[in-house]
Amino acid sequence: MAGTNHTEVIEYVLLGLQDHHSLEIALFVLCLGIYCITLLGNSFLVGLIVLDTHLHSPMYFFISNLSLIDICGTSSFTPMMLLNFLDVQRTISFPSCALQMYLTLALGTTECLLLAVMAYDRYVAICQPLRYPELMNGPLCIQMAGISWGTGFANSLLHSILVWRLPFCGHYIINHFFCEILAVLKLACGDISLNALILMVATAVLTMTPLLLICLSYIFILAAILRVPSAAGRSKAFSTCSAHLTVVVIFYGTITFMYLKPKDQDPSVGKIITLLYAIMAPSLNAFIYSLRNSEVKAAVTALLWGGLLTRKMSHF
Repeated sequence: MAGTNHTEVIEYVLLGLQDHHSLEIALFVLCLGIYCITLLGNSFLVGLIVLDTHLHSPMYFFISNLSLIDICGTSSFTPMMLLNFLDVQRTISFPSCALQMYLTLALGTTECLLLAVMAYDRYVAICQPLRYPELMNGPLCIQMAGISWGTGFANSLLHSILVWRLPFCGHYIINHFFCEILAVLKLACGDISLNALILMVATAVLTMTPLLLICLSYIFILAAILRVPSAAGRSKAFSTCSAHLTVVVIFYGTITFMYLKPKDQDPSVGKIITLLYAIMAPSLNAFIYSLRNSEVKAAVTALLWGGLLTRKMSHF
């Protein structure tokens, strides 16, 4: 493994919690359960949106995109991490590590942007309801979703190129459960100041700017809701965006903890909590949009009683 350039490292070792195998077994069971819930919950939500024509609206189009991100995001690192927990395989090849880092960063960035787009959708729906069909037409929704995905993947490509051009001097032990960009950067033996600068700028532009737009959207939404004369009207207006607001709080809360946690914290404890945040948030999104949304509940009821599939089959 010794060498002077990162291209001589053909595989990396994912350290995980190698010294606490009994704890890894417990994490394996927990993470496997959460991963299955994430796959089933989000796949069910996407399928429900496709099947039920009542859910063919901009809001549910963006929700289905969010569910796809959650499925792909967790699938990019969880299966290999589960093997790591069982001591079946603690190494990861260079191409797999590069792909894992690329996908986790790309999908995380895409989710930031998509949450901002969804906030704009709720702003238009509540503050300008009469113009909603005009302002949130189908082609525009596809374009906004496409820009979110394209920007996320382009940003990740830039960071990946900057990371893998660095010399790693044969360092190959990654002190994490998967190839996360900050953990990989710690292996570099060269100057990473450019990487740090670009990462900081990208974080400010692609993470904090969407958060600012989300906050501004909800300020206008709150002002519009408070102008509604009846309590029932205010409750109905707020219920249409409460699920999205909950997802935003969970998502940005996760990011805040993962990257702003205390430096003097036990590394093992920090890795475990970071891991649980990373895999739990995607599993919650589908349930939040299902349990807090009357239209999704109605679609589930129709599916359970056979009415939804009957209506769908009648179109063919």
